[in-house]
Amino acid sequence: MAGVLFGSFAAFLFLTVPIGIAIGLAVLFTILYTGSMPVEFLMKELTNSVDSFPLLAVPYFIIAGEIMGKGGISKRLFNVADSMVGNKTGGIAMATIITCMFFAAISGSGPATVAAIGGIMIPAMVQKGYDKRFATAVVAAAGSIGVIIPPSIPMVIYGVSGSVSIGDMFIAGIIPGILVGIGLMIYSYIHSKKMGYTGTDQKTTIKGIFTAIWEAKWALMIPIVILGGIYGGVFTPTEAAVVAVVFGLIVSVFVYKELKFKDLPQIFVDSALTTATVLVIVGAATAFGRLLTIEQIPNQIAEAMMSISSEPLIIMLLITLLLLIVGCFMDTIAAIIILTPILLPVALQIGYDPIHFGIIMIVNLSIGFITPPLGVNLFVGAGISGLSLEQLSKAIVPFFFAMLITLLIIVVAPQLSLLFL
Repeated sequence: MAGVLFGSFAAFLFLTVPIGIAIGLAVLFTILYTGSMPVEFLMKELTNSVDSFPLLAVPYFIIAGEIMGKGGISKRLFNVADSMVGNKTGGIAMATIITCMFFAAISGSGPATVAAIGGIMIPAMVQKGYDKRFATAVVAAAGSIGVIIPPSIPMVIYGVSGSVSIGDMFIAGIIPGILVGIGLMIYSYIHSKKMGYTGTDQKTTIKGIFTAIWEAKWALMIPIVILGGIYGGVFTPTEAAVVAVVFGLIVSVFVYKELKFKDLPQIFVDSALTTATVLVIVGAATAFGRLLTIEQIPNQIAEAMMSISSEPLIIMLLITLLLLIVGCFMDTIAAIIILTPILLPVALQIGYDPIHFGIIMIVNLSIGFITPPLGVNLFVGAGISGLSLEQLSKAIVPFFFAMLITLLIIVVAPQLSLLFL
């Protein structure tokens, strides 16, 4: 059964069938071919898998990201970052990365971060003399932080799939997310120094920083309210997503006044389409994972990995390599749902904390946002800048290695993820 399942899935992907549909068709084909269970199995998994209170956070975080991306929030977040590092060598690039980190703490989505920040910052960097390929690569890479710094939609999915506290996942992602941002900024500075890219004319002063923070206070309050409410026990992560929508709506419509009521129907339509795509993937991937479990595939993979080496670090590096490869070809959410039941028991068996492993998994798969052929951030960035996917793929390579180095640090230093737990 496993051969039929993976073979048909690979065939559908080769035929460029959308990922969620490809997974569902692979499950259906396997059921029909092997006759091992009734077709109703797929229907039941498609509905039962999304009948989950924690998963309600996903559509609300998607709506919140759409509202905040179009409500003037991203512009004010950039002003804060620009006041800190804008006048340094490569300052605009570094300010863009910091802005993506701020926005990541609002949207929970990598592509949403690229779309919201890229439309503003790619033209700004090009106008300042930055190469368009480098400028686009900066935004595409930094957008990956959107799934690492909380709140994060993949963290919600992992929490549901692995029966792990979503709140703990959120708090564990803070330091790794910041570390990834620092790695990207270091490379941006080195490259900008080499190419002679300057910053803005604005001087960095304490007064300027506080002025920018004051002007962006409502935008900066959003992640504080969301995360503070969760960790303070005021509301659950799911309820926090609803609060994010309401808070973002009030700030965008009534405070910044850059979002009009006439814009809301389109925002809701866009959010519904994104939510539908995500939930189809969730349902189909859950059915896929259930078939694997019935066939004892997770146990077989675990035994195979344990037979290679008894050294936990070696096994985790093998898992890391597997996830990097999977991230090139599979959607992050689908990968988490399918692979968590397979890999989490292995991680537990070799002594890794489930929260630490979740962060390793999500940082791993976040790199998939910038690796072809499925790198979603590359497609979004290319669409904004007008570059070809080939041009952007070449420009993103140094950022890939910067993220890879950061990932290895996270793997060998669990205290970075577990410090606040």
